[in-house]
Amino acid sequence: MKNFLLLGTIALGLTTFCSNSSQANNYYKSIDQIIAINDTGKTIKNMITQKITPTIWVETTDAKAVADYYLSIFNDGKLKDHRKYNNPPEAGGGEFETAIIEINGIEFNILAAGPFFKFNESVSFVINCKDQTEVDYYWNALTSNGGQESSCGWCKDKYGLSWQVVPVEYFDLLNSDDPKVREKVMKNTFKQKKLILSELK
Repeated sequence: MKNFLLLGTIALGLTTFCSNSSQANNYYKSIDQIIAINDTGKTIKNMITQKITPTIWVETTDAKAVADYYLSIFNDGKLKDHRKYNNPPEAGGGEFETAIIEINGIEFNILAAGPFFKFNESVSFVINCKDQTEVDYYWNALTSNGGQESSCGWCKDKYGLSWQVVPVEYFDLLNSDDPKVREKVMKNTFKQKKLILSELK
């Protein structure tokens, strides 16, 4: 059964029990008690393709719903794995889920383990958009249905994860050799929520 554990499982145990070594020992002795139901029939060993995988710990316990949400926004994505677990008594019992999604060739691990941690802006993902139309699409998709607009191209999705939705031309303007161009784009950035490229030039 150990072959079926994701890093999220270990993270949950460490988060709960690191401060108590006796509880931690009991937790690892009980790890075989965890029940995993794999939707894809694949083993974890054969699925891991990245050296580093970003993990998103959401406050819900429905990883499939989270995966479906992000895959509805990023149309080039796919669900690679979904698993359900029962925590042993030493970890407080209860259920949690994990999922692996791939977006634009990058894998993300979703840990749906309940309301233990909240997102903040110290970690965000940048969406490099080819034009204003793409900026509008991602901005609207992420801020609707419970999302939230912020400023300077920042927003949050309905789970509270922060995103920067940026047209790639913005970086050329921001790093222009012309100081007047740099000054204008910087000044106007602070006036905007969603970045509007035509007003930054």
